[in-house]
Formats: sequence, C-alpha cells, structure tokens
Amino acid sequence: MKLKTLLLGAATSFALAPAAFAERGSDGQLNILYWQAPSIMNPYLSGGTKDLEASSIVIEPLGRYDENGTLLPWLAEEIPTVENGGVSEDLTSITWKLKEGLKWSDGTPVTSEDVVFTAEYCMHPEGGCAQLAKFEGVKSVEAMDDLTVKVSFNEPRPFPYGPFMGAQSPIIQKAQFQDCLGPKAPECTDANFMPIGTGPFVVDEFKPNDVIQLSANENYRDPNKPAFAAVNFKGGGDATSAGRAVLETGEYDYAWNLQLAPDVLAKMESAGQGTLEVGFGTLVERIMVNMTDPDPNLPADERSTAAHPHPFLTDINVRKALSLAIDRVLLTEIGYGQAGRPTCDLVPAPEIYATGRTDCHVQDIEGAKALLDEAGWVDSDGDGVREKDGVRLSMLFQTSTNAVRQDFQALIKQWWSEIGVETELRNVNASVFFGGDPGSPDTFQKFYADVEMYANNFDGTDPESYMAAQTCAKAPRPATQWQGENISRICVTEYDEMVAELGRTGELEERAALVRELQAMIINDGYMILPLVDRGRVSARSNTLGGVVLNTWDSELWNVADWHRVD
Repeated sequence: MKLKTLLLGAATSFALAPAAFAERGSDGQLNILYWQAPSIMNPYLSGGTKDLEASSIVIEPLGRYDENGTLLPWLAEEIPTVENGGVSEDLTSITWKLKEGLKWSDGTPVTSEDVVFTAEYCMHPEGGCAQLAKFEGVKSVEAMDDLTVKVSFNEPRPFPYGPFMGAQSPIIQKAQFQDCLGPKAPECTDANFMPIGTGPFVVDEFKPNDVIQLSANENYRDPNKPAFAAVNFKGGGDATSAGRAVLETGEYDYAWNLQLAPDVLAKMESAGQGTLEVGFGTLVERIMVNMTDPDPNLPADERSTAAHPHPFLTDINVRKALSLAIDRVLLTEIGYGQAGRPTCDLVPAPEIYATGRTDCHVQDIEGAKALLDEAGWVDSDGDGVREKDGVRLSMLFQTSTNAVRQDFQALIKQWWSEIGVETELRNVNASVFFGGDPGSPDTFQKFYADVEMYANNFDGTDPESYMAAQTCAKAPRPATQWQGENISRICVTEYDEMVAELGRTGELEERAALVRELQAMIINDGYMILPLVDRGRVSARSNTLGGVVLNTWDSELWNVADWHRVD
C-alpha cells in the first residue's frame, strides 16, 4: 500500500544517545552561552530558536529526531507506525503510549490528560500559538487511559508526526497551565518563565533576556542523569564574545550559533580550548517580504495585517527585481565560507525536497533595472529612487544585531540602490527581535518593516508543517497576540489547497514533488520569501565537555542529559 511507504520508512530504526559516565550531579555546573538570550521558556508563545532550545532541556515531546533525522521515542514507549498498530490502517489516527512511571519535576505523575491539554492549549481558537502548524488537520486528541493518547485527523495523514514531535511541540503540565488558555496565555508569567517539566533540568531562576539558573531534576526518569548538578544558561552579548568564551578563554562549556566569518572562527579555534561543531540541516538565511503594509500611520490593530496590502511589494516585478539584484555567492563567501551554500530554496534538505534551482545564484543588476522599467517604476525626478503613481520604492530593512547580518544589510542596500530602491537599515537586539512579547513593536513576528532578514528551520526531515506555516490562517495578527508562523503574511488560495493535498499524500516521491511545487509557487517564482544562504549550524564546545552530539534536526540541546565532564 503506497500510503504506508512513508510511515514504515520513517521509524524503523532508533539510535540512542551516548550515555554519560557519571552519577547525577557529580560533574558540578554546566555553563551554556546563547548570545541571543531566551525571553521565554514556552515554545508555544515564541518561534525564536533561542527560546525553543532553552525550553527543550525542561519540557519534552513524546518523540524527537536524532542526529540523523530518525524518529526517536522520548516520553513515548515507541514511535507509532502502521506496522506496530500505532497508526490506523486508514491513516486517520495515531495512538501514543507514554512510558510508565514518568513524573513531572514537582513529583506528580505525567498522564495522557497532560498531552490532551497541550493540544487544547495550542489549538485554542482565541489563542496565538506559535506552533499551530504542528497541529494541522487535527480533529481531536483523546485520552484513552492514563497512558494512552489518540490523535484523530480530519482526513488521512500519511505523515502524522506533527503534534508532540520535536522541540517545537513539547508536553506541558495541565495543572500548571490550565488557567492560561487562549488570550490569557501571555499573562501566565510564572508558568511561561518556569515551566514544570520532565526534562533533566528544572528552572530555579529566570531573568528574561539575561540568564537562566537551572538545577538537576530530582524526578528525572534516569536516576543516574544528568551528570551536571546545575546549569548556568547565560544569554546576551554577541557571537564574537560567545565564541571566545569557549574557544579561547574556556570560561563557558558550550556556545550556540556562532554566526561569524570563517577566518574569525578559525583563529578562535586555534587557541586550543575548544572545538567547533558544524553540521548542515535546514537552516536558511532569508529575506522575508512583507505582503502587508507596516505604515506606522495606520491604526495599531491594522498595521502589518491583511486589511492593508503592501503599497508596492505586492507587485511581483518589484519582488523579483530585489532578488535579481542580490549576489548570493558573495554573501555566502564573506559571511559563512565553507559553513554556507548559496540557495534558491527555503527547504534545501533533505535533497529530495529541494528544487535544485540555481538561477538565483547569478546577480543581474541590469535585468532588475529592465524589469522595473517595464513595470512602470521610474526615477522621474532624478533623485535615484523609482516611483509609480506617487508611490516611492523606499523600504525599511530590519534584522537582528549581528556582525554578519549587518555586513549583509550594507551590501544589499548598495545593490538595491543601484536599481533605484531606497533602503533604510535597522537592527534590533536579537533577544528582543526573536522574543515573543506581544507588547513589543520590535519582534520579527510583528514585522513593522518592509523586509526583514533572519534564519530558521524545522524539526525532523519532513517539511509538511513548515510548508503549512505559510498558509493564510497562520499570519500573526492582534487576534493571535501576534503569534503565527506566516511572517510574510502570504495568502495564496492555490498554495493553501496544495498544502492540504500534501497532507493527504503518502508516497514519498509525490510528497517531494508537491513540496517542490510549493516552494516554486511562493519562493522561486513568487519571490515572497528570498532565500540567501543554506547555513550550516556552527557551535562550540569546550574540550572538557563530553557527550555532545550536534543535531541539526531537533534542538541542539536534545541530549543534554548525556553531557558530562571529561579530562
């Protein structure tokens, strides 16, 4: 049966993380440095990678992806498949069984009611869940008994591993969050900053955009783990200081996301205190094009919403011209070296889902000019900026504060000026930019700019949820407390219909063809998102830290319970 092909190939082998060789707490303190400081410990209220990863050592999903992208049971006994009876023959439901004896860090039992509640929390119609695409097509989530949960779908789902898989969809405790549904979710500060979890560590103190102090979870399911008694999770600073703190001074054990020029990294590593960990996955640096109007003169509840289309970025000729003017090969060379590859795709891996197109690799300034000329965008007054019908091609380009990104901004501004587009540059502290504060005007979700640049990726190796994130209903807006994955506010009926078709398609080659078509529709040919660089993940670990297994398919901290001190 073709519909079973994907299921039976996805979960047949499970790799176990290497075991730590120490008793719980015997290795003292682990020092982790994320220069983009976490602002919340609830991934359902933030799409920022820094927040997803920080929370992943406290709250956990039913299943994870290992370093090879293989589905791995975590809080569940096994990964459900058609073969083992966990997925129904008609592919309309998946049934998970929790491991016996699981406890929350407060000592209370983990039950199927917590799993059911997690779905209710994210799917609440008046809420703003940053991971709603994970629950695409879910009809109901039921507790069959204390340890068994059944997820039913509106129609057959050949890949039913959206809910409760990976760091983006962990289980939260019903008792702690039950009064935090819908619009009340952002108000539950204690729960959002200090969630009760099942992971190897518990939060003792949380200072947003600064530091998290954690200690070993006494109720963790493995009595010999974690090896570390405490974690000092420091946020803030910049990538340069983070790299030095591990590779040169040895002050920290692990530094995440060293977005630095390759020569800078090589010099740091030569100091001999630590080692770079590099791996390619699905992390793509891109420019998001705002399809809505961010004009500050609009009412607050209408700015950057579908009520007001963008005055000139809704013209595909403008979007295509912006893309043509960019030299992606040069950006990759100066920004990432061997740790980057120019890309035209939002999903460059696994290879089967990539379009393989390379046309965007060639910069074409003259072609961009000609395209704008033909579309009627001309510089009629000689000030260097094109206009049409009284609308000037003048943009605000924002991103997070980072040396590589500011270099990219400067180059792109110059290239765009050459084609008659005026660009104002703005950079925002990364902890704020990637935070989930619905009251802040500076988050990437609110997108109070014309274009913005950042990178993100998806859990696992199947991009269905990632594609679903660009559907109309996923756009951040006031009604969702500005949460949502569709940052560009794309709304294309044909795209939404094709995403639904992807959800019904089981044969791997057919799914891959649909993903390639979806990419072409809004990216390769639609220019609503402009991919720039397929980035390798680059982090650093101290030479005295053992057990680290870099994982580009899940949280980098996925196996922190196995980390330990070595001589």
